Amino acid sequence: MGVQGCDASVLISGPGDEHSAGADTTLSPDALDLITRAKAAVDAVAGCSNKVSCADILALATRDVVQQAGGPFYPVELGRLDGKVGTRAVVKHSLPGAGFSLDQLNKLFAANGLTQTDMIALSGGHTIGVTHCDKFVRRLYTFKGARPQYSPPMNLAFLRQMRGTCPLNYSPTTVAMLDAVTPNKFDNGYYQTLQQQKGLLSSDQVLFADRRSRATVNHFAANQTAFFDAFVAAMAKLGRIGVKTAGSDAEIRRVCTKVN
Repeated sequence: MGVQGCDASVLISGPGDEHSAGADTTLSPDALDLITRAKAAVDAVAGCSNKVSCADILALATRDVVQQAGGPFYPVELGRLDGKVGTRAVVKHSLPGAGFSLDQLNKLFAANGLTQTDMIALSGGHTIGVTHCDKFVRRLYTFKGARPQYSPPMNLAFLRQMRGTCPLNYSPTTVAMLDAVTPNKFDNGYYQTLQQQKGLLSSDQVLFADRRSRATVNHFAANQTAFFDAFVAAMAKLGRIGVKTAGSDAEIRRVCTKVN
């Protein structure tokens, strides 16, 4: 959600679009279609045509998915407009890399006014969802001549399991659950997997491996309410970053997958 002020740029479809890049390649076509259909349903209501942005619908849908998966309900501030640009380059510079260290994570989030605790709470969103093999394959194998990636320890049994999921000749479409224990439930199990060294991405496992962030991981792993409260607070901050409410670079799209 932090890309370009939560402006639904991820929904724009076309050459070099945002949702064919990096972390957003796992976005389901069915999910994108659901947002489009929700937009059409809202516009069909008398007096509501072209009054609600795709960005607001996406923010509300995110909240509802979290709640339906067992997570907390939280208020969503509305009134944002849709952006007109969604590109791979924007994603690359806006989202954390799968191999980020704690310093890199903190620097990226701090640039948007978010604390380390906010970052760790938002990382807990990985309690649901998937990622592609290319985001973590360098944690599984040694590649001759390749620059080493920052790689915290991985549980040996989990390493073997992931090698089965992503062999060296893996398919680009193969995915793995970010939380292998309760992948469809929004809970604090993500932090418990980090304690067991079963974090799939380096940028996840480093939160437990680095002593500066380990205490927060342990706290959230032991206290789901504390995680939920921190997540809600961080989502409120995230939802205010760079929001578009006026200007020539924003609009309310008639169709969520393309600019007017």
